[in-house]
Amino acid sequence: MFLKKIKPFLYLGVFYLIISLIIRTVFFFHPITTASFGVFEVIKVLLIGLVNDIFVFILASSILALYFLFLSNSKYKKPYGPIILGVLVLFFLYIWLVPNNIFKQYGGSIMEIALVFVGIKTLFFGLMLFLPTQRTKIRNILYFITLLLYVLLIIFNGVSEYFFYNEFGVRYNFIAVDYLIYTNEVIGNIMESYPVVPLFSGIMIVTLAITWFIYKKTKDELLELPDFKQKMVLLGSFMVLCALSALAIPSLMQIRSDNVFADEIEANGLPKFYWAFTHNELDYFQFYSQINQQQAEKNFLSQYPQQTLSRNIVAEQPEMKKNVVLISIESLSADFMEHYGNTQKITPFLDSLAEKSLMLTNLYATGNRTVRGLEALTLCIPPTAGESIIKRDDNKNKFTTGSVFKSKGYDVKFLYGGYSYFDNMQDFFGGNGYGIVDRNNFKPEEITFANVWGVADEDMAKKAIQVMNTEAKSGKPFFNHWMTVSNHRPFTYPDGRIDIPGTAKSREGGVKYTDYSLKLFFDMAKKQDWYKNTVFIIIADHCASSAGKTELPMDKYRIPAMIFSEGFVQPQKFDALMSQIDVMPTVLGLLNFSYQSKFLGQDVFKQEFQPKAYVATYQDLGFIKDGHLTIISPVKKVKQYSLELEKSDLAPAFKLYYDEKLLKNPEQKLVDDAVSAYQSTSYWLKTKQLNR
Repeated sequence: MFLKKIKPFLYLGVFYLIISLIIRTVFFFHPITTASFGVFEVIKVLLIGLVNDIFVFILASSILALYFLFLSNSKYKKPYGPIILGVLVLFFLYIWLVPNNIFKQYGGSIMEIALVFVGIKTLFFGLMLFLPTQRTKIRNILYFITLLLYVLLIIFNGVSEYFFYNEFGVRYNFIAVDYLIYTNEVIGNIMESYPVVPLFSGIMIVTLAITWFIYKKTKDELLELPDFKQKMVLLGSFMVLCALSALAIPSLMQIRSDNVFADEIEANGLPKFYWAFTHNELDYFQFYSQINQQQAEKNFLSQYPQQTLSRNIVAEQPEMKKNVVLISIESLSADFMEHYGNTQKITPFLDSLAEKSLMLTNLYATGNRTVRGLEALTLCIPPTAGESIIKRDDNKNKFTTGSVFKSKGYDVKFLYGGYSYFDNMQDFFGGNGYGIVDRNNFKPEEITFANVWGVADEDMAKKAIQVMNTEAKSGKPFFNHWMTVSNHRPFTYPDGRIDIPGTAKSREGGVKYTDYSLKLFFDMAKKQDWYKNTVFIIIADHCASSAGKTELPMDKYRIPAMIFSEGFVQPQKFDALMSQIDVMPTVLGLLNFSYQSKFLGQDVFKQEFQPKAYVATYQDLGFIKDGHLTIISPVKKVKQYSLELEKSDLAPAFKLYYDEKLLKNPEQKLVDDAVSAYQSTSYWLKTKQLNR
């Protein structure tokens, strides 16, 4: 009897394991998976993955177990049936009519979901109560719907994991949590990027077929329901399995190898999603290696002439109140530019502008998300574990690039072609004194093209010129930070601008269209009176992809950057290693600004500058210095790689690819430097010492 009663779990479980195996196999052969696997490693990945999937399915089937637990004929007998129906009706009316009910207080769509769920439950309970002869048929309909939802979720999760891996080269992480929160943008992105109708039609056909198969094989088990004693035995056994699964899954997630792709393929996306959802911010002092706090701060601050967090920057020459325009380009990897060896000629304008600019050839982004790039350029501090500060609650009243310009009498704005509520940008920039110009500020006639991420970059370029012309008329200098959007999946843009049609939805098209839009912006800017008194910084927010053979592949963080000002900044190439957090302190140095600084980046032209860079994911914190990459990770793990440039015909300043060799015995001085930087930054943020 017991084996028969668990038949639905067995059928669904086998189906789930088959889907998971298919996904893992696809990941092994996916172009983004650049690592190689030996036979034994493949077997290990598949076995660990299988165990992962079994435990995950046991926990995921809890709702199905509850469904079977409450299947009963006795509950429809008097007096229980009418009482239960009355309670359900009252509960439905409570949700529907009470203004400040508990579901309403949670906000979002929680109340509507609860109303629909309780309403359906009440309707079907009433039908089964008053139509006893049709009870089996009604129960079968509910059972079919329950199976359908499970099968649909299994298939949909598999498809989602594929598309997520296809873009990021990893299983679910914080980005997936963001996608759940920003459903409008994400659904719009899917609608514009993929053939949605054939895709979802295929999913529904397969779902219905599999559901019907499992239903036909198992529906007879509902004819004879287990009694109370049998249910308790089944429930007790299931609870033991759930407890075992809850203990085993975290341990399986800790299994790591030197092959990052192996770790991702053998993992299960659902526990990773749950972990990301519950760990918006990682407590550095709980998960990472530490040294004495005073020693950490002393080590880190030794790079500055005044070895204190708050320092007086005193210029030797008079200040220049030039306008400053900082342009963050979405997902522009260094290897898109011809300077770095690209032969597709997709950045003709940026390559030409680089020859007229101060080009920062050896610069690394701090992270692999837009919010990380914005954080680095605005706060000028190393990245910290967990989410970007932009996404955190404590993100206001910080010492920022904008606050320095504002103290000098500048008009300070953030410009964005999308809706700035996305990624919490509105909250962050507004809470730090920036004016905001976003899609809400566009009139319909000002938009020639838009997709889910925002108006086309050329439209934002035209709006930026309008904003700057207005600011210039006020007589005040301006600092504007413009974030582009078009170089992002689905890579759509107006036709007729470049030789790659927008319908191609290609990354190369997105890059080339953004390059076209920047040329349009500069062509318009040259005609304005404020142009020759303006410094332009053009820099990527992060690379197009972060997947590689190691936790932090060097080429996936290398970004182009240039500082251009006609007649002011002399064209040259600065080839020393530097970080994204060094860019704005360097610009302020070029303007001879004197100010009280809490920036942790450095002016690269000062004698005390130390070449180094910070690169990070949500967990792995990397420190590049002296030909080594040191990585500190949870739980108190430390790795160090020696870096050796791979051979190429490019000039040394533009070589991108490194052979990262894992060292058995890390250099302790570099480990201490890495720990000091990240520990100090985390402590100062925690104690609000990086506030204004």
